Amino acid sequence: MTYLLQVDFKFEGPFGNDLTNAFTDIANSINKEKGFIWKIWTENKEAKEAGGIYLFETKEDAEKYLDMHTKRLKEFGITGIKGKIFETNEQLTTLNRGPLKLTKEKRDF
Repeated sequence: MTYLLQVDFKFEGPFGNDLTNAFTDIANSINKEKGFIWKIWTENKEAKEAGGIYLFETKEDAEKYLDMHTKRLKEFGITGIKGKIFETNEQLTTLNRGPLKLTKEKRDF
């Protein structure tokens, strides 16, 4: 079973390409986190929100990452951080083509 972590927070920017340029180093560091499988970065310029959807191998890995990431975001002055962890339903997710079964080789960049 894999675990999905949903994180969102109010964010003044940057967005789009500016977000990419500002956070590429952090994105690369996320790839090295224990149990990390993938992340989808989320942003909504109009609502001034950002965050991400992550997939981890274990609930413990997701919890540890959420704790570390919350502290890091607070160091950036970000407040109102919301994080939720969900078990995934692999059968239904696979039926809808959700990428839960990525091998380590497919995750290496």
